[in-house]
Amino acid sequence: MPTDPLAADFRRLAKAASGLPEVEESTWFHTPSLKVRGKGFARVKEPGIVVLMASLEDKEMLFASAPEIFFETPHYAGWPAMLVRMDAISDAELRHRVAIAWRLKAPKTLAKAFEAGT
Repeated sequence: MPTDPLAADFRRLAKAASGLPEVEESTWFHTPSLKVRGKGFARVKEPGIVVLMASLEDKEMLFASAPEIFFETPHYAGWPAMLVRMDAISDAELRHRVAIAWRLKAPKTLAKAFEAGT
């Protein structure tokens, strides 16, 4: 029986977010997503591609340094979100990028408490 490629990508995305507080599994634009207090920070766009929130500055740096992993389509130009090729990103880098995306959407008090270890 074939596996659902969206489900496999979502399981990997959810695993990368494990340990981040108040992460909820949901949908966003009709695809599986992760949210913090109702705000989306990561979602599966299509098989093999996820969307992560990112600052505009980080996006430019990542596009230049790792274009095989990070990219955008015209739809995402100028928006604080980037596309990620799941087959090209390591688990460690995915965890790092998911944590950054979470921090961008988490309430400041929640992010500060998490960073302080409380």
